[in-house]
Amino acid sequence: MAEATAVFDRPDGAKGRRLSLGLFMAVMAIGLGYIAVHLTADLAPVQESSSLPFILLGVALMIALGFEFVNGFHDTANAVATVIYTNSMAPNFAVVWSGFFNFLGVLTSTGAVAFGVISLLPVELILQVGSQAGFAMVFALLIAAIIWNLGTWYFGLPNSSSHTLIGSIIGVGLMNQILAGSSGTSGVDWSQAAGIGRALLFSPLIGFVLSALLLLLCKALIKAPQLYAAPKGKEPPPFWIRGLLVLTCTGVSFAHGSNDGQKGMGLIMLILIGTVPTAFALNRAVTPDQTQVFVAVSRQASDALSHYVPAGAPASTDARKEVTDFVRTREAGPVTIPALQSLAGSIATEVGKFSDLSNVPQNQISNVRNDMYLASEALRLMNKSGQPTFAGTDKDVLKTYNRELDNATKFIPTWVKVAVALALGLGTMVGWKRIVVTVGEKIGKDHLTYAQGASAELVAMTTIGAADMFGLPVSTTHVLSSGVAGTMAANGSGLQWETIRNMIMAWVLTLPASIILSGGLFFLFRQVF
Repeated sequence: MAEATAVFDRPDGAKGRRLSLGLFMAVMAIGLGYIAVHLTADLAPVQESSSLPFILLGVALMIALGFEFVNGFHDTANAVATVIYTNSMAPNFAVVWSGFFNFLGVLTSTGAVAFGVISLLPVELILQVGSQAGFAMVFALLIAAIIWNLGTWYFGLPNSSSHTLIGSIIGVGLMNQILAGSSGTSGVDWSQAAGIGRALLFSPLIGFVLSALLLLLCKALIKAPQLYAAPKGKEPPPFWIRGLLVLTCTGVSFAHGSNDGQKGMGLIMLILIGTVPTAFALNRAVTPDQTQVFVAVSRQASDALSHYVPAGAPASTDARKEVTDFVRTREAGPVTIPALQSLAGSIATEVGKFSDLSNVPQNQISNVRNDMYLASEALRLMNKSGQPTFAGTDKDVLKTYNRELDNATKFIPTWVKVAVALALGLGTMVGWKRIVVTVGEKIGKDHLTYAQGASAELVAMTTIGAADMFGLPVSTTHVLSSGVAGTMAANGSGLQWETIRNMIMAWVLTLPASIILSGGLFFLFRQVF
């Protein structure tokens, strides 16, 4: 540990450390100012007779950003581990640098990961997120994730915040189903959970194998002994190696923001929609012209759906309930298509009464948003199952309609992205050292070399970027740490099996532990709320 401490005594000196810290604090101040201004502007139209919604909003946002803060201990700390360990960057500056590219990754992300994770939750809790059960859900899964992440961080284990959050969501879903008994409420979307589970399972294996192969390829093609050396005390690497490591750190940070950084944002949006739906249930950035296009596409979608109504199908009597049943059970009945057709027509009629979405009355916003969400989810599930098979022009119309629905309901304000980036950066600043020591010195029997760090990070950024293209969440922690393990094995350095065993134990225990924690907390909060 003495060597690790020496590594963390930066070559930049006290002046450099003060400059880096000053830059970090300046970024924090500017970011907080931006958040305050835009949150205030978004809340300006809200008319509430009680201060309770704003109190709940404040508490829930603090817990959600607390999750992102703790997430910074784990996932974001992995993004800066190699540049800090190899003396390529001072810790404070590395955190600011990583945070900036995390933010760029978030800004350019599609939001598919954020709302893909949300779709695991029981549909009735999503539709009633502003209810007592909705708040119990949000508080339970976030607090459970924070508790487990803090515990594994304390022991220096590169635990996955992604696994923790997925486990927490599953725990809430299972407990919701247990509490409901035979009332018909839903639990976990197991088909969606299976897809996410496969991504979380195979991505570390990909990281291990590809990092090992990349290191062997580098050794065969690049004959530069200094690239395969370990850091020496406070001495930074040669300039070209330093540039390579900074480049790979930048790529991992950007990829992390475009994937891992989204997970908490989806939950923050649920909180905003539940507490102040007037401001956040519908996308107020949609222009009047775009609103009229939406209405026209809704009517076209209703007409397209009429072509797939089964012969002799009963007429829809309660479109919202019938579509909700389909989304909840994933089982289509004779009335499903007529109900979705009716819902699309109803949405067109309701939105068509107003020049743009921002004019929808406060007492109607939640219902309009829920109808849009149900129509979007129903179309997604139909496309996924291939039943019915939409063809030709109808397929194009319904695809456009699904995109228009998502644009109106699945959006993330820029100030939310800024808040998440700041929370991640602050968490990394506070807790990076434990994770950096684990990645740099405790995975292999030899210390991490420059080539090993670059190989692991290059594979991590590529793997995470590919997962983001498919809207699948993966763990930066597991992909990078398994990549480091792969390079150690390929280099013949040997692995510290105590650390590997602890990492595997954390990986194995995270899902059941977070399921039990969140399920127990959800049960407790349902008794209290």
